[in-house]
Amino acid sequence: MKEHGKDGMCFSVRAAARAVATAVAVGSACFWIARTHAGRARVKTLRGAHGERVRVLQQGGVYQSATYLGKRRFEPVFEYIRAFDAMFEAEGVLRAQTGRGVERVLMLGGGGYSYPKHALTTRLDLAMDVVELDAAVTALARRHFYLDELEGLAGDRLRLIDADARSYMADAAAAGVRYDVVANDCFAGAEPVRSLATVEALGQAKGCLVPGGLYAANLVTGDGGESIEFLRDAMASAAAVFQHVHVVPCADEAFGAEDNYLLIATDGDYAFAGEMPITHELLGTPLFDADVC
Repeated sequence: MKEHGKDGMCFSVRAAARAVATAVAVGSACFWIARTHAGRARVKTLRGAHGERVRVLQQGGVYQSATYLGKRRFEPVFEYIRAFDAMFEAEGVLRAQTGRGVERVLMLGGGGYSYPKHALTTRLDLAMDVVELDAAVTALARRHFYLDELEGLAGDRLRLIDADARSYMADAAAAGVRYDVVANDCFAGAEPVRSLATVEALGQAKGCLVPGGLYAANLVTGDGGESIEFLRDAMASAAAVFQHVHVVPCADEAFGAEDNYLLIATDGDYAFAGEMPITHELLGTPLFDADVC
C-alpha cells in the first residue's frame, strides 16, 4: 500500500501487524522492567531472522533502542540509527568552508545510546554530548546496553547530561556552546516529542550550531505508516528556520511498525545520498510552542 503526496511522491506504508514479524524468528524473554518518565520500560532479548541475539528496550509498545550482544554490540541494529551517519556526508563542504569537519555533536535523547556507541567507536576524533531527560533510562543503558563500556572507551569524548533538551539548548546557546551537528532522537514511548519540532525549538537548535551546521532528527510516521502529517509539519517548521531541508527515508523493514525518515535542516549547501525531492506542496503547517503545549 502506498500513500502519495501532492507532488506524486510515494511513501511506503506497512501495516502495524508486520512489526518484528520478519525479525523475530524465535520468541522473546522479558527479563527487566523499570519505570521511566515515559512509563514502564521493558528490556527483552530477541532472536533475529538469522539467529542473532538482539536486546531491545521497549516503551509504549515499540522498540526504542536495541543492541546486538557480543562482538557486534557497538553495531547499530536499526536502519534509522545508521542513517544519522548522513551528517558526515557534509564534511567535505563544511571543512572547505570552515576549516573543520563534523567534530562535535549534541545528541538529544539517549535511550539505549545506540548512536553514541556506533559513532564514538568508529570515529575516534568525534566528541559527543548526550542529553537524556530520564536518569532511569541511562541506568538501563549502563546495565543492559553497554553504555558503561562505551564510557570507558570514549573517556572525555562522551559527556552525559541529565536535562530537558529544550532547557539545555537554551543554556548552551546563551553560554556560547556550539556544535557541528544537533541530532534529535527523542521520543516519549511511541510518540515523538512534539515540543522539539516547533519553530521555537528549531530556533534553539540553530542557536547551538556553528555556521553551516546541521540539525538532524529521526521522524516517524503514524498509524502503521499511513499518516505522514507530523513529518510534513516538522518539515515546515524546519523550513521556517533553516535555508535548506532534506529528508532521507530510513525505514526498518525488520524491526519497525512505522516508517522512519531522517530530517536534515541546515543553512549549508549540501546533498545527501537517497534524499527525497521536496516541493512546497509537500510541506505541512509549521508547529509553534502554543500549538503543542
